[in-house]
Amino acid sequence: MPSLPPDLDALQLRPLTPDDAAPFAALRLRGLRECPQAFSSSYEEEAATPLADFERRLQPEPGRAVLGAFDGGTLVATVGIKREDMRQLSHKAFLWGMYVAPEARRRSVGRRLLRHALEYAAEPLGVRQVNLGVTASNTAAVALYRALGFVAYGVEREYLCVDGQYHDETLMACRLRRG
Repeated sequence: MPSLPPDLDALQLRPLTPDDAAPFAALRLRGLRECPQAFSSSYEEEAATPLADFERRLQPEPGRAVLGAFDGGTLVATVGIKREDMRQLSHKAFLWGMYVAPEARRRSVGRRLLRHALEYAAEPLGVRQVNLGVTASNTAAVALYRALGFVAYGVEREYLCVDGQYHDETLMACRLRRG
């Protein structure tokens, strides 16, 4: 494995907690404003969300987490992961809300956070497969997911409508290796 750039040695990857609500909300709103076609939620819907709601989202619970990447103590990337609730689907998890701040892109932050999410899915969540949906035109994200083992298995046409523009969603899955 190639060595990491020196500035990534200090990158901290961990589950977020309610104490991280303010930086999480700020980064999420930044992502919603910057890349509205990458999220199901809109900036307008989430901008009015009280901080207490973000704190609740980050409350530790079995089966789900929001993971963050901190560079020098600053939250620069997030991704959510949730195991399916239904017993017969609980071997799978769903990845959602991945966002990497522009200043952290092209520095392997997203790749490291996604690897961390897949490790988290394997243990402690104990799932065999991770699914996600990504805006089909987001070629950088699709390439990252493919590089880490995700395979496209379908497309939902006109999944999202942002400012009158329709966007397709590529559905992808990654089988986790066991043992």
